[in-house]
Amino acid sequence: MPSVRNPILPGFNPDPSILRVGDDYYIATSTFEWYPGVQIHHSKDLANWELLTRPLSRKSQLDMRGDPDSCGVWAPCLTHDGDKFWLVYTDVKRKDGSFKDTPNYIVSAPSIEGPWSDPFYINSSGFDPSLFHDDDGKKWFVNMLQDHRRRPRSFAGIVLQEFDPSLGKLVGPKKNIFLGTELDLVEGPHLYKRNGWYYLLTAEGGTAYSHACTLARSRDIWGPYEVHPQKHILTSKDAPYAALQRAGHGDIVETPEGKTYLVHLAGRPTTQERRCVLGRETSIQEAFWEDDWLFVKNGPVPSLHVEVPGVRDDSQYWAEQRYTFENGLHKDFQWLRTPETERIFATQDGKLTLFGRETIGSWFEQALVARRQTHFSYDAETVIDFSPTDERQFAGLTAYYCRYNFFYLSVTAHSDGQRELLILTSEASWPDGKLNMPLADPVKIPNEGKVKLALTIRGRQLQFFYALDGEELKKIGPVYDASILSDECGGHQAHGSFTGAFVGMACSDVNGTVLPATFDYFIYRPAQHLTDRYDI
Repeated sequence: MPSVRNPILPGFNPDPSILRVGDDYYIATSTFEWYPGVQIHHSKDLANWELLTRPLSRKSQLDMRGDPDSCGVWAPCLTHDGDKFWLVYTDVKRKDGSFKDTPNYIVSAPSIEGPWSDPFYINSSGFDPSLFHDDDGKKWFVNMLQDHRRRPRSFAGIVLQEFDPSLGKLVGPKKNIFLGTELDLVEGPHLYKRNGWYYLLTAEGGTAYSHACTLARSRDIWGPYEVHPQKHILTSKDAPYAALQRAGHGDIVETPEGKTYLVHLAGRPTTQERRCVLGRETSIQEAFWEDDWLFVKNGPVPSLHVEVPGVRDDSQYWAEQRYTFENGLHKDFQWLRTPETERIFATQDGKLTLFGRETIGSWFEQALVARRQTHFSYDAETVIDFSPTDERQFAGLTAYYCRYNFFYLSVTAHSDGQRELLILTSEASWPDGKLNMPLADPVKIPNEGKVKLALTIRGRQLQFFYALDGEELKKIGPVYDASILSDECGGHQAHGSFTGAFVGMACSDVNGTVLPATFDYFIYRPAQHLTDRYDI
């Protein structure tokens, strides 16, 4: 079989849940604070994947206004019971401190593209919920269990209870069926059944450089569960030079021919500081069964190159993407937290208009539309028409991770009304969320007229550019360190920041006049640099 180079879903695509229905494969991944919630990719051959849908797309299903950075939709589980699709997810409202507020929900649909139902609220006892359809018709719900007392651990185990779809709630007894291993932080459970065995696949070690997939089995769904002879069937924790780091949080799928694959998250760190600017990505591993235990081929360290049924076509991945807005917002784009899109953007006359709301980094209502960074190096470009009257109105081009990590070339005005270009940066500023001072010198521009804004990232080096009408692009500001747009530099570093770098357009107006900014187009152009990490 041909081989593919991991990851199969590049850029921010963590916590994969994989499903096969007939000849169709689907992977659901976490989207955290980005709206709509949950990305579902589709493939026929495990090699070529296309973004198909984001099912949590209306207020009754998901409203994340107020969710802190790296909260929102965690670890979805996508399954099919022979009749319809089921999607389980958490909308995390609070993750810091002793308490976590983690409401879990279930939606369903007759087709992968919907319509998806309004959610059943299930519980808030933990996160990473999963639904298992047993062969006797029963449905079982598992999630990691939290203990704010730490008696003895805050990640207290995996809890099991039956789900009654006719009532839309959990019924019957519940039990903590697996406490995890000494690696700790047990989460991400998935249940399977094979040859009379129940298998429980979990994630352990936290989602940084000690992450792992742990497998256990039992003859009874209630346990007790014995741990795999290898304990962790996939991990990079003892292989610091492996190409794929942070490997863990997986799910299992079988091909129609009976081959088994494990999909999992992983990161590709760059720089001596080991920063994953592309976030946690989805990779795939070939696996096999021996003595009713699953093993990863050449594991437990994940392989960079893996044999799959299909041959990957990378031409689209490396193609320049020029986005116009005649047909609405392209599916590559997302926005932050709010289901009320009409308050932050509109597409009309082939252009994108953002309505100035709160400041960049707001957890409630900021007008920011962006796409994932999926390459280590790239160019981005847009043209903006924006007429601010003072410094409280600003709009432009941003490379963005969260409120503590962003670079922002803005069109704004001084307090005297003179329009100018001003670079705003927040560089690993947690917990204060402050701009880096002093700001780079502003550049005065005419009070009317469109402005072209651009940036280039080559490895860790970010440079902004601008051009007035009829002029060539010229540099503005210093070279910035783009590697801080990473989990390792986010709000709580690698164990508390879970998304990835985005690039896009933003607009703020804290004067309350909802001043619009119009963008003619957006270009994302992949590039290559000697520091890129595709083959090592």
